[in-house]
Amino acid sequence: MKKTLYLALFATLVMTACTDELFQVPITDKESSNFFKSEVEIEEAVNGVYSTLQFTGLYNLYIPALGEISSDDAFDEVPANDNGIYGELDEFTTVTSNALITRTWKDSYIGIQYANTVLNRIEGISFTTPATKNARIGEMQFIRALLYFNLVRLFGDVPLVIEETKNPNDFFGKGRTPLDQVYQQIISDLTNAIANLPVSTTQQGRVIKTAAQALLGKVLLTRKDYNGAKTQLQAVVSSGKHSLLAKPEEIFSISNENNAEIIFSVQFASGINGNTEGSAAHQQFSPSGTVSGAKGHNLPSKQLVALYAANDLRKNAYVGTTSIGTPFSKKLVKPTTSPADGASNFVVLRYADVLLMLAEVENELNNTSSAATYLNQVRKRAGLADATASNQADLRTAIELERRLEFIGEGHRWFDLLRYGKAVEVMNEWFKSVGKLITINSNRLLMPIPQGQIDTDPAIKQNPGY
Repeated sequence: MKKTLYLALFATLVMTACTDELFQVPITDKESSNFFKSEVEIEEAVNGVYSTLQFTGLYNLYIPALGEISSDDAFDEVPANDNGIYGELDEFTTVTSNALITRTWKDSYIGIQYANTVLNRIEGISFTTPATKNARIGEMQFIRALLYFNLVRLFGDVPLVIEETKNPNDFFGKGRTPLDQVYQQIISDLTNAIANLPVSTTQQGRVIKTAAQALLGKVLLTRKDYNGAKTQLQAVVSSGKHSLLAKPEEIFSISNENNAEIIFSVQFASGINGNTEGSAAHQQFSPSGTVSGAKGHNLPSKQLVALYAANDLRKNAYVGTTSIGTPFSKKLVKPTTSPADGASNFVVLRYADVLLMLAEVENELNNTSSAATYLNQVRKRAGLADATASNQADLRTAIELERRLEFIGEGHRWFDLLRYGKAVEVMNEWFKSVGKLITINSNRLLMPIPQGQIDTDPAIKQNPGY
């Protein structure tokens, strides 16, 4: 899965004269009608879908930043860097032409179109092993669900396209699909993926059943379906496939990738194909001057780092500081080939997240004892004593803090704040505490729809406040 396959039969998004639009017209070196004729060709196409997750607008750079930088746990060291595309997120001044937002939208729909194409074509293809065919269907359902889950959390209502786009004109004038309907599709995709996916795989980086269960658990938690989330998350625990590693520093080690704690991660590798298979995250998310081309984007805040107890093993494992005290994430390992060729995989789902989501679910169901048990598993690994919280309100606070300390730099905090319904309150207090004259309201909790989408299809309306 390390190898990226960009299939010529899949087109870059093209609509009229603009390259940044939603829909794709196939531009092919091979006629697509003559492709997808065999298991081998389907396997190539599936690898192409996985490759989209490595795109800049997805898990190479922008999705990790979108999940952190708008929150109180991260900041942009020099907001003007890269034309302010990260700084606008940090200061809630994002404009509709922001290139980061535009690229995230575009790359998400490229991935969705690729997955739709495979799902549309695979049914008529014979596989040597039927279980392999089912697995590939489940993988595509998972990736499509993951991309739509990101989109609805970032933008709210978005166009829902679950068929292969052969004629983009078919989708003009339909506008944005209501959020609830998109969530129904996400839940349907993940439910079907669970039925199709195997419990294990011999090829690192492929989606397995527990990944779909964990993601569905997160989706249902976001929707406040606590009983449904509990069922899915407990299935991950009961599977016996995953466990907490003994030491925090082992989780993100390059020599220990895809370990027992990792449920799903996007694969990157240094020194392959002319240094084109690595991630730029270490370079872009390092403080200025620390590595060549460092931009200081999406750095952990000093205030977050100060929340670690002195004996918390995660502090030194997860966070480093420069000589002038600027924090940075040690979860991203410095590449040895070139600055933008990092080998660190991006972890989308891991077992500690499952445990802390279960703690949250049990607490919301008033099962405080069970909630504390899950919470304390994560604390124990960090070298900490059991939490002293014993009632629902105090446990909410304790679980929230534990998520901040455990998932620093992993792209969770902003989405957690949205799920808690506390984003406006927390961010206004944060800006006040650091002396920034910034105040936000609920209109700033969603990103703007890229202007190019609205210019292309006026039926797609902008979010309020932009």
